[in-house]
Amino acid sequence: MHEYSIVQSLLESCEQHARENDAKEVTKVVVKIGVLSGVEPDLLQTAFDTFKEQTVCHNAEFILNIQKITIKCVSCNNESVLEKHEFQCPSCQSTNIEVIDGEDMYLMSLEME
Repeated sequence: MHEYSIVQSLLESCEQHARENDAKEVTKVVVKIGVLSGVEPDLLQTAFDTFKEQTVCHNAEFILNIQKITIKCVSCNNESVLEKHEFQCPSCQSTNIEVIDGEDMYLMSLEME
């Protein structure tokens, strides 16, 4: 499960941001997870709950925002959010597309005290 290593890196980042801002604790952690990121949200939540003890995030609320796949069609220049994993432009049916969002995981925000 690579979610454990992801959470450990996330917690290290939270610790660093807390130090840089003279915060005693992090009360909320918000992340965005793309559906193509390879990260399983339920496993990430479990890993966060497991490893947050003894860190500045010990009481933090963990918010997961799931990002659908956003594409840009090279043929018609249309941007679309895909509801299904059908990699073609919903406007012109072209498969000549670029994925512009939904592949990554980002730390979006922290609330600290």
